[in-house]
This record gives sequence, structure tokens and C-alpha cells, in this order.
Amino acid sequence: MTTAKEIMHPGAQWISRKDTVERAAQLMKELDVGVLPVSDENERLCGIITDRDIVLKCIAVGHDPAKTTCSDLCEGTPRWIDANADVDEVLRALENHRIKRLPVIENKKLVGMISEVDIARHLSEDEIADFVERVYAGR
Repeated sequence: MTTAKEIMHPGAQWISRKDTVERAAQLMKELDVGVLPVSDENERLCGIITDRDIVLKCIAVGHDPAKTTCSDLCEGTPRWIDANADVDEVLRALENHRIKRLPVIENKKLVGMISEVDIARHLSEDEIADFVERVYAGR
């Protein structure tokens, strides 16, 4: 059984919910990523912020990224997967919630992220085709 930890991209980094959107954009640039998990004071997942969130929910509506906090942009319940979950559970989570990225948590700490690229690297062509059809067919 292949686990989430085996297919994830290790080294994901939190951003605090109190940090500004401007800082989130800077960190995304430094890390060359388009998404950051957002943590509370106890380094527990409380949201996710994407580059698209920054553009559409902050800049496009005239908010100041230097004054807007990451928590201002986080909506809904953040989704995550346990590091020991098998790949089928990962695929179900991505499919059921129609999301493209999934933080991986081990012992209540962030240990990595799984993206569509990670899925593509670890599944057969038939499995990838089936996954893509299930996730994007209804969009």
C-alpha cells in the first residue's frame, strides 16, 4: 500500500493566519509554490491560501495586501490527509472535495503537500485518466 507520505512533496511550509497577504505572496515566490497552508498559533491547519485567492479576493476587489491578513481570505473547512492514508483515500479526498492540493499531516504537524503533479508521478496512465475524468467531468 502506497501512503500519502510516500507520494507527497515534503517540506511544505505554514504561513500564520496573522501574516499579511503580501507576506504570503512573497513566501510563495520564495518557495516557488501557488498555495500555502495557513496555521493558527499552535501550528494547526486553519485554512489554505492560494495565489488565485490573493488575486481574486484581495487585489481584484481593491484590498491592500499589506494590510489584509491570510485569515481574511481563508474560507470553509480546510481539507487535509493523514500521512499514513493510502493513495485511494487521497484520490477520494481530492475527488470528493474537488480540490487540487492536499496538506499532509503527521502527528498534528504539516509534513508535506500532495498536488496533481504528485498524483501523476505515482499512478498509472489509466489511473490518472480515471481520476481526471471523475474530478473534472462535472465542472
